[in-house]
Amino acid sequence: MRRILFAALAACAVPAAAAPTASATPVSTPPPYVDHVEWAKWGDLSSLRVYPTAAGRDMAGRPGSRAQADEAWAEVLTLSPDAAIPGMSEQFVCHWQFAELFEPGKVSWNLEPWRPEVSNEEMVTTGCNPGGTEEPF
Repeated sequence: MRRILFAALAACAVPAAAAPTASATPVSTPPPYVDHVEWAKWGDLSSLRVYPTAAGRDMAGRPGSRAQADEAWAEVLTLSPDAAIPGMSEQFVCHWQFAELFEPGKVSWNLEPWRPEVSNEEMVTTGCNPGGTEEPF
């Protein structure tokens, strides 16, 4: 069901160049946006579990919150510098944009270094989990 919702959202997405701009500055909840992170194993595969703060959950999914997403990703890298792996930041941004909309309050946003780098459209249509099923935690 979640994959269908992501696919529908991707089909309706308006390219950024054509999107109207808002005249008001969005209200921002101040950082920190990430409480902690931890690496977990799923069989032979690794997963970085990102635990957002209440402020992170509040800002996630808001239009115009890309600067806060970048701040949150910087917090992830401060907590786990080894997360600077191709594709991981794209997974994080996808979770930032959609996790709280489609699965509010999910304990952690899970990022996997083994997932392939894909286009933004494919990232969204696969529910931020390209190249395989979502891990069971």
